[in-house]
Amino acid sequence: MFYNEHLPPHFYAEYNEFKAEILLDTLEIKEGGLPKRVYNLVVEWAIDHRDELMKDWALAREKMPLNKIDPLV
Repeated sequence: MFYNEHLPPHFYAEYNEFKAEILLDTLEIKEGGLPKRVYNLVVEWAIDHRDELMKDWALAREKMPLNKIDPLV
């Protein structure tokens, strides 16, 4: 996530040369793309961390420091 982001709430995922903007409410790719296997892993991670992602989205909108979320490994 980045500060000064636009609505709707989203986050970014990167894998090698692939980048995607993923909507928090539906976990669909809004822009970009990821290989299917990677996208499925990102969705699983986002489901596990959805509350943390939403809290960080709210913090980013208020220009407050974000909380660290464990990465997908």
